[in-house]
Amino acid sequence: MGNYKIILASSSPRRQQFFKDLDLDFEIRLKEMDEIYPNELKAAEITNYLAELKASAFDGEIAENEVVITSDTIVWLNGKALGKPKDYDDAVAILKSLSNATHEVITSVCFKTKEKHETIHEITKVTFAELTENAIHHYLDKYKPFDKAGAYGIQDWIGLIGITKIEGSYTNVVGLPTEKVYQYLTKHFGINS
Repeated sequence: MGNYKIILASSSPRRQQFFKDLDLDFEIRLKEMDEIYPNELKAAEITNYLAELKASAFDGEIAENEVVITSDTIVWLNGKALGKPKDYDDAVAILKSLSNATHEVITSVCFKTKEKHETIHEITKVTFAELTENAIHHYLDKYKPFDKAGAYGIQDWIGLIGITKIEGSYTNVVGLPTEKVYQYLTKHFGINS
């Protein structure tokens, strides 16, 4: 990949798998941080802010030939951000709110080098059929999606039985718009796969 070394700053197993599936050489470096953003931010402003906040944790630690990649995903419904559920009851409430409705999945990805950073984002619209109480509890009990924004994974059982329509990038809903990330790395960092 040109002269650059990719540093993926994400503990998400799905994002890590995407980088493997893209045949990219990368290293994982993690930083703990509170994902808190100003209340006035809306939609992609939130994910842009959080992706950049995660990248800023690496200030002063990035070598000349490294690019640090951070990202953040939210579910946006009726003017409100739905992040990861706080607990089981919160996950039930989130899934009930998504039932029989269309929401947006927004992911921002920040690319940070020693000299500069740039952030891109992707928005995908997802429509759920009506989810029964039984389906919601079965999904939460068996699949435990408590580490996922919106309390669901499109690649899980709930995606098979509940999603009726998707407009935009599928991989974005999983947690990373792989096509956009790959294009960006190709254009700016000279990947040749």
